[in-house]
Amino acid sequence: MIRFEETTFIAAPIDRVFDLSRSVEVHLLANVHGNEQALATGEITTGLVDLGQQVTWRAKHFGFWHNLTSEATAVEPPTYFQVTMVKGIFRCMQADHLLRRLPSGVTELKDIFTIAAPLPILGPIAEALFLRRYMMALNRERNAVIKQLAESDDWQRYLPIHRKEPVR
Repeated sequence: MIRFEETTFIAAPIDRVFDLSRSVEVHLLANVHGNEQALATGEITTGLVDLGQQVTWRAKHFGFWHNLTSEATAVEPPTYFQVTMVKGIFRCMQADHLLRRLPSGVTELKDIFTIAAPLPILGPIAEALFLRRYMMALNRERNAVIKQLAESDDWQRYLPIHRKEPVR
């Protein structure tokens, strides 16, 4: 089993970063290399993932197509949400996303991932050789997209229009 943490600093309001982090469309935008899709077999395929909702993702990794269904197992706006794999290739996968507003106004996004590869004997070898680096790279790619969107006006294309951000 592997565990890693990644912290990203984003010069944008915490509510915006929180919502972009839960957006199906932003997730897909950040994972274009794997031709990722949100399948209709999941509970939702667009919008913001909320507590108890599931998304089934389909993507190509290591030359093979994989389906993975994740569920938002905890949501505490705008400071925390957790996503847990309920069906997929891993023995287990959980991602905790913690956000906090720093005194400077910058939002700190801290991601904590716990992943166990399949296959009891080969899994730990895969985790040590490449899975940790691969998953960290995917998370960095995701956070770079969230940061780019949140720090520009592009975020407005991905978040609901009716949502008004507080004036700072």
